[in-house]
Amino acid sequence: MSEPQRERPRLYLITPPQIADIPAFVDQFRAAIQGGDVASLQIRLKQGDQIDTGATRELAQAVKRICLAENIALIINDSPQLARALEVDGVHLGQNDMDIAEARAIVGEDMIIGATCKNSRHQAMISGEAGADYVAFGAFYPTETKADTSPADPEVLTWCQMFLTLPCVAIGGIKLENAAPLIAAGADFLAVSSGVWDHQDGPAAAVAMFNRVIDEAMTASKV
Repeated sequence: MSEPQRERPRLYLITPPQIADIPAFVDQFRAAIQGGDVASLQIRLKQGDQIDTGATRELAQAVKRICLAENIALIINDSPQLARALEVDGVHLGQNDMDIAEARAIVGEDMIIGATCKNSRHQAMISGEAGADYVAFGAFYPTETKADTSPADPEVLTWCQMFLTLPCVAIGGIKLENAAPLIAAGADFLAVSSGVWDHQDGPAAAVAMFNRVIDEAMTASKV
């Protein structure tokens, strides 16, 4: 009996930590998704260590219709309460954020809950048992987007494919030149921020090239 075919990995976009001009960023996002397949957009806007509630609301309301039309999951970082109030698709919880079961009680059964697990297999198992819909590992590479990161080894992605039924997201410093090993290791989603928004050729070109890297990596894995 042949092994079940692995689903094609997809892009998981994350906003920059601060956005000075939200309408301009919405235009960037529109451009990005014209470049190719995008699974989700996580709004992660911060004032210091705290979520920037006002900017998060403004951006979510600005991109919600776009995401709905393009079948892109819209995810809020940190706050189940805000995710529920904005009626988005999901919430992403850090290890020091609210307990998953408590968050589920707030957002209901249908909303996506993602859980940061850094490099911890144990945390991933606990998160799955508590009701998370996906687990995120990283940082795999140095990143300027988030200060308090922990290094992660790509082997944790392979472990996730072997032992968990949950999809796994790779995060942290992912660029076009370093994405392929994470796909080969087992990432179901590549979480990318500056690798798209700050790309010298623009976000549409970056998304197109990331999708090309995904396709090439998956082809190479079948050889």
